[in-house]
Amino acid sequence: MYKILVINPGSTSTKIAVFEDEQKILQETIRHQASDLHHFACITDQYDFRKQFVLEHLRRHDIDPTGFAAIIGRGGMTHPLASGVYAVNAQMLDDLRHCTYSEAHACNLGGLIADSIARDIPGCLALIADPVVVDEFQDVARISGLPLFPRRSTFHALNHKAIARRYANEVGRAYEDLNLIVAHMGGGISVGAHRHGQVVDVNQALDGYGPFSPERAGTLPSGDLVELCFSGKYDKAEIKKMLVGKGGVYAHLHTTDMQEVAQRADNGDSHARLVLEALAYNVGKEIGAMAAVLAGQTDAILLTGGIACNQTVVDYVTRMVQHFAPVKTYPGEDEMEALGLSALRVLRGEAPRTYK
Repeated sequence: MYKILVINPGSTSTKIAVFEDEQKILQETIRHQASDLHHFACITDQYDFRKQFVLEHLRRHDIDPTGFAAIIGRGGMTHPLASGVYAVNAQMLDDLRHCTYSEAHACNLGGLIADSIARDIPGCLALIADPVVVDEFQDVARISGLPLFPRRSTFHALNHKAIARRYANEVGRAYEDLNLIVAHMGGGISVGAHRHGQVVDVNQALDGYGPFSPERAGTLPSGDLVELCFSGKYDKAEIKKMLVGKGGVYAHLHTTDMQEVAQRADNGDSHARLVLEALAYNVGKEIGAMAAVLAGQTDAILLTGGIACNQTVVDYVTRMVQHFAPVKTYPGEDEMEALGLSALRVLRGEAPRTYK
C-alpha cells in the first residue's frame, strides 16, 4: 500500500489530502489570513511558511510524514508542457521560484512544497501533474490577429483531464477514443475541445479571453480596453485587478459568491439574474465555438467546477448546447483525487515525465 500526500495551494488557502492507494483518509483546507501573507515580497516566498502549516496539520492527525511514498503538488506556471506527471527537478524548482515564465501564482507553490517535504523522506518522490500550462494545441489554434500575441494554452488542465477520464470510464471507452467538450466553471472558466485525448483548443482562462467568471473579465472590446489603459485614470496594477480579481460578476454585483448571486436572483433581484444568465450565456457560446472546433463530432459535453452546482446556470447552458451532444454535469472539482491517482500511477510503474 502506498501513502500519498497531495498539496494544492490557492491564493489564500492550502488544500491537503492523504491517500492510501485510492482511498482518501484525510482532506483539509488550511485557510491563511491575508495579514499573515502580506509581508512576503513574492507568493513563491511563502513555500516554507505554508510547508510548516502542512506538517502541523499532519501532526494533528497523527500522520507520520516519513511514511509517504510520494508527495504531489498542483502544477505551476512553467513553460508549456505535455499532459502527464512530472518529477520535480532542479530546473523546475528554479523556474517556479523565479517565475521564469509568468508572474507569481499560488500554483507555483505546489512543486516547491512537495520537493521541500520529500527531501527529508528517504525514497519519497516529489511530483506535479497536469499543470495549468498543459499545451496540446493544434497549430491553427495558436494564431491570433497579431503575431505579438499568439494564443496560449492556460487552463484548468488537471480537472479537465480528470473529468474527461472519469466520463470515459463511466461509458466504458478510452478517453483517447472520444471527442469531448469540457467546461470548468469556477473562479475562472475554461472551455476546451478534447479530441482523442488532446485538448486541441481552449480559452486562456487565467487573464485572457473567453467567458467572464466570478472574478475575471474574460473577453473585452479591445479598443475600449486600450482607451481605458491610456485614460490616465488607472495605473497598470489597477487595470490588471479589473481583469482578474475584480472583474466579471464582482464588477457587476460586488461579490464573487455565486450562491449569494443565485439567492439574490431568486429573491427578485432582476440585475443579479441578468448577470447570472449572462455568465451562463457566455459559457454556452464558448461551448458552441468548441463544437465547431470538433466539426460537430462531439460525444458529450461535460460541465464541472463549483458553478456546476448552480442549477440555474446548468439549465441555461444545457438549453443552449444540448443539440450538439448529450450534456452531463459533474458539480465541484476532482483535483485532489486526480493528483492522488496521478501519483499512484507513477508508484505502480508509470514513469514520470522529465522536466527540461
